[in-house]
Amino acid sequence: MALSYAILAALFNQSCSGYDLVKRFNKSVECFWSASHQQIYKALSNLEAEGHIVSEKIEQENRPNKKLYTVTDSGRQHLQRWIGEAEAISPIKSDLLIKLSVGHAVPTITLLQTLQTYYEQHKERLKSYQLISKQYAQALQPSRESQFQYLALRAGIRQQLAWIAWCEEAMGFLGQPVAVRESSSAS
Repeated sequence: MALSYAILAALFNQSCSGYDLVKRFNKSVECFWSASHQQIYKALSNLEAEGHIVSEKIEQENRPNKKLYTVTDSGRQHLQRWIGEAEAISPIKSDLLIKLSVGHAVPTITLLQTLQTYYEQHKERLKSYQLISKQYAQALQPSRESQFQYLALRAGIRQQLAWIAWCEEAMGFLGQPVAVRESSSAS
């Protein structure tokens, strides 16, 4: 998926500045897409040059001026066409899987420590996603927009659960029982 579509999706229902877009982008789509500030600002520039978004300069007192970005009709149509296109499954890009593929080059304890770190990170990310999910469940009448965002969040939750289970499997395969892992992570 191209970053430009993720940005169009983030701007689809609400205009915002580049700074606010970075914050919203990282909060709303972090479970399936990430990008740096530089990548986002470059994509904004390209989208504007292509006519898919427009910006309005907002003058501010005691702060730098900012640009407010809005999706154009062309940008909406561009995004809508893309939504309807079938695509191939994206390949997984994982440093961990590359490290594991040559795990025989290091002592097993090194791999176990690396897996433990990933395991803990996925558990933390899962907690974060579950908190967002809980907030959604507490909404009295979720909007149609938030219902679709919730579906994407559920995919992120399931991915974290899968990575956690896989880390447990991999650590068990390498000879470290679950009980040992849990007690070592609690210390």
